[in-house]
Amino acid sequence: MAPTGQHHEIRSGRARAVVTEIGAGLRAFVVDGTDHVETFAEDAHPPMGAGCVLLPWPNRTAGARFTWRGRTHDLEVTEPARGHAIHGLVRHRPWGVTAHDDAAITLAVDVPGGAEEDAHGWPQPLHVETTYGLDGDPGSLTVSHSVTNTGDGDVPAGVGTHPYLRVGDHPSDDCTLTVATATVLDVDDSLVPTGPAREVSPAESLRRGRPVAELDLDTCFGVNAGVAGVLAELRAPDGTGTRLWGDRNMAWVQAFTPDSPFGRPGKAVAVEPMTCPPDALNSGTDLVVLQPGATWTVRWGLEAL
Repeated sequence: MAPTGQHHEIRSGRARAVVTEIGAGLRAFVVDGTDHVETFAEDAHPPMGAGCVLLPWPNRTAGARFTWRGRTHDLEVTEPARGHAIHGLVRHRPWGVTAHDDAAITLAVDVPGGAEEDAHGWPQPLHVETTYGLDGDPGSLTVSHSVTNTGDGDVPAGVGTHPYLRVGDHPSDDCTLTVATATVLDVDDSLVPTGPAREVSPAESLRRGRPVAELDLDTCFGVNAGVAGVLAELRAPDGTGTRLWGDRNMAWVQAFTPDSPFGRPGKAVAVEPMTCPPDALNSGTDLVVLQPGATWTVRWGLEAL
């Protein structure tokens, strides 16, 4: 079996997407033969978290520890170099397909909690469903994540994903990245926030677009808080591009520009929509609290330009 399990394809008109069984990750989004996210081989692990779903928290939890309702919870250390727990509990789990037609697929997974085996310190069990749906006429992909608290006590939650934007075969270094930056988080050497977000300076802002070749980012920005809208665009020199949008829950993005791990020259461009910033399990910033039986749904998507 491939490291990411079975690969599920959906199609609609000009658009095609591929979703993985392990982690319910987005492996491909293609419109008119043009890739709009970085992809990877079927027999490979997702490089640097490419396409992964990040639940029930995105980004880092400092020291893999947080306190909830007066009790300290020790999570599994999944970023050993820094000693943190990173990107939640679902990206290495197999998800089951609950619905699948030509243009859409829904996958589900149960997250253990409390005293359940394999809970990894998480307080309450969750049921998670992720749906990918294509609209082939404009060339767009809509993704929804629904999180249900199946336990007997309340529980914090955050949602994120990890797409790497791409514009076909254009080298990313030749492209321009625009992000709806409003605030920015300062972090320490282990990439944990040192305080609340502050207003971005003109030098930090990406609202007017910056050449990717000039960027060196692993930075969390506050964006469009409480308002649905465009979070980011990656544009090639010929004007074609890829747009990332989020609903009002997606108040943060992590912009990350490492050297490309995808076999292409130059940098990769991750723009990770998130409902809360790094270490939100400790700071409480923009955490959602789910009561027993409650369901919370978050949406985001991609469009070909």
